[in-house]
Amino acid sequence: MIGSRPLEATQFEAEGIRFGYVFYENGLVVNVMYTIDDAKKRAVGFKLSEGMEVPEELAPRFKFATQRSKLAGTIRGSFFVIKGEY
Repeated sequence: MIGSRPLEATQFEAEGIRFGYVFYENGLVVNVMYTIDDAKKRAVGFKLSEGMEVPEELAPRFKFATQRSKLAGTIRGSFFVIKGEY
């Protein structure tokens, strides 16, 4: 469970990949990506706003890396691949 209040949720599809995003009050963004035709390709990502501390409910379970992007600036996040059938 994420302790912060969700502000907005959105989803869209592009080139056979479905994307879903939930934006939280504390600056956390959770995104889910999966291919429509190939159920084996699924992943969940957590992205933190710049300067945001890792939420305590996620800190013991995930390692967050920092990446620099010319377009997006500094990105701090973590992701994992979903295994199994859901």
